[in-house]
Amino acid sequence: MTASTAAPAADCARCPRLAGFRAANRNAYPDFFNAPVPSFGALDARLLVLGLAPGLKGANRTGRPFTGDFAGDLLYATLLKFGLAEGEYRADPQDGLRLIDCRIANAVRCVPPENKPIGKEIAACRGFLEAEIAAMPRLRAIIALGRIAHDQAVKVLALGKGAPRFAHGAVAETGKGLLLAASYHCSRYNTNTGRLTAPMFEAVFAEVTRRLGGPAG
Repeated sequence: MTASTAAPAADCARCPRLAGFRAANRNAYPDFFNAPVPSFGALDARLLVLGLAPGLKGANRTGRPFTGDFAGDLLYATLLKFGLAEGEYRADPQDGLRLIDCRIANAVRCVPPENKPIGKEIAACRGFLEAEIAAMPRLRAIIALGRIAHDQAVKVLALGKGAPRFAHGAVAETGKGLLLAASYHCSRYNTNTGRLTAPMFEAVFAEVTRRLGGPAG
């Protein structure tokens, strides 16, 4: 399986509301990417960072997950700190930043109105995440950013009634050779309200990289 089989087509119409929102944004912002945002990083990575969905003026603009908005500032700074990326993050997909033993994906691949996908849209995108995880032969850990991403991972991994509940900082063995870690989403709202601080966020990555024995370059 290749990366392309785990990604929706540029004109994906599975979710009419999201397809309509993309079309409206093409008119309003013709220079934006305005398509399902592909994942970033190699398929042979051991760590998958799973976000919610592209931000309107972040990944939906630039075409790279978490690139161009505040959430990306915190995420990429953290990846660089823990050796999971190299280079300089400049909020530009042409900045040359490279991920190391890490891949970034979103539970929902298209930008939703008000950053809020609805249940049937989350479900419609689940198959892409299933294909992506199936295409990652060395995957050993998932860090889910936010409850929706966490719940999507739980469903894709078919963890059933014994599935770990979402709680910031929780790291669970899934029984399938994978760790599932949870963090509050690194959104501006969460950091501005103090719900999430940089040390809290970094602690999740510190624990997961410790269990992985550090990134495999």
